[in-house]
Amino acid sequence: MSDTDTNVPLPDLNAANSPPLDDVAYRNDDEQSARTAADLEAVFDVPVQVSAVLGRSRMDVGQLLKLGPGSVLELDRRVGESIDIYVNDRLVARGEVVLVEDKLGVTMTEIIKAERS
Repeated sequence: MSDTDTNVPLPDLNAANSPPLDDVAYRNDDEQSARTAADLEAVFDVPVQVSAVLGRSRMDVGQLLKLGPGSVLELDRRVGESIDIYVNDRLVARGEVVLVEDKLGVTMTEIIKAERS
C-alpha cells in the first residue's frame, strides 16, 4: 500500500455543475428556534398537568387529618434518589430536586420513552 492509496479526491465545489448549497444548514440557531416556536404556537394554550413525585407514603385517614404545618412525613425514597416527573398522569421523565435562589425546583435528568399502545 502506497501513500497515494489513502488519498481520496475531493469534489470541486466551485465547479459549474456542483450541487446547490443547502441554505438551511447556514441558518443561525435563533432563526431555527424561532421557526420551531412559531410552528408550535397552536399548542401553547393546551393545558397540561405536570407533577413531580418526591415519594409515596401510606397512612390511615385519621393520621392524615392530624397532619399540620411542620409535620414530617416519611416517604419511600431516599435523599439523592431520582424523582418521577409526570405529564397528564403519564411518566415522561426522571429528575432531581434542586435549590435555586431559595426555591425548590426540578431538573430533568432522563427522558422516558413510552411505548405506544
